[in-house]
Amino acid sequence: MFTTVWTASPQLPSEGFTPNWSQEGFWRQSLRQVVRLSGGGDRVRVRLSHAYGTSPVRIAGASAGCAGSSTRLTFAGGPDAEIPARGEIVSDAVQLPVAAGESMTVTLYFDTATGPATFHAQAFTTSRRGEGDLLDDRDGEGFDAASESWYFLSAVEADAGRTDGVALFGDSLTDGFGSTPGADRRWSDTLARLTGRPVLNAGIGGNLLLNDSAWYGEKGVHRLRRDVLDRPGADTLVVLLGLNDIGFSETDEQPTYKPAPVVEADEIIAGYRELIRQARGRGLSVVGATLLPFGGSDHWGEHAAKVSHEVNAWIRRSGEYDAVVDLQRLMADPQDPDRLDPAYDFGDHLHPNDEGYEVMAEATALRLQGRW
Repeated sequence: MFTTVWTASPQLPSEGFTPNWSQEGFWRQSLRQVVRLSGGGDRVRVRLSHAYGTSPVRIAGASAGCAGSSTRLTFAGGPDAEIPARGEIVSDAVQLPVAAGESMTVTLYFDTATGPATFHAQAFTTSRRGEGDLLDDRDGEGFDAASESWYFLSAVEADAGRTDGVALFGDSLTDGFGSTPGADRRWSDTLARLTGRPVLNAGIGGNLLLNDSAWYGEKGVHRLRRDVLDRPGADTLVVLLGLNDIGFSETDEQPTYKPAPVVEADEIIAGYRELIRQARGRGLSVVGATLLPFGGSDHWGEHAAKVSHEVNAWIRRSGEYDAVVDLQRLMADPQDPDRLDPAYDFGDHLHPNDEGYEVMAEATALRLQGRW
């Protein structure tokens, strides 16, 4: 039985906040990407997504490896494959022993132009590009360009035989914004280490629960099936989403925040109920996380304060989740519960730093271990 041990949620090609290759795509180039696995096994397979493509993408070759090794991947028994427009493919399983916490590289070679590439904008780790076929370049000397995004790669699965994975579903706080790039300090990384369970990070920076966005992904109520429920091996969903729905309407300074209709608490709650319905329909237990304090950030305002207080009160008291982890109280400034504790603040009064993400993971791990 294969279990998802790493995942990234696909996004539309866009300019993004940091330079990336999603709009230009790839041609006669190799792409090497690094992912940190949250589970182990003796065999692995990878999933490649072109969810937002308008034409097929040819994969001329692919390889995977750990600690300097390299193993060629096959697709339906052959060395190459085609990802259909708006589709996904999975490689054949290959013998490659991996362990939880280990980093694995996936290298793709494109001998024809891909066009714009489906990608995950904020990887907080480095992907590398080089000219020509570099599938067997184990030391990486041929890769001379770098990006902090993942392209086409949407999941890694291992024959772990486990069904106790935990999926974190959220926005930039789950994606890892504010954590140290390249250090694997997202709260998903720490949660995997603390629990020993596979953890799926289904966060997208800027994601909204109720509205699609050109930069920030499909709305949460639509993408849950693709990004979590269709992935094998998870039995628990943790929801930390909705803060951007509340806060984007508080500023006109960031055009990428649009559309940003003013929302009320009952709309956010209806979105949560839809996530709960979908997840329970697939047999998952659902944990609700209260929204973190965000006073002093560009998301804050009188209406945002009112709605966030009402939403958090519902999460705590409604009884509609199977369990609740109260991150708002945990992460709040003791002198002002509407603001992040300065010890956990990345600096924008919205995102945690490494220490803050560690605290979030510790609290969630304790809740999971004694949850029902």
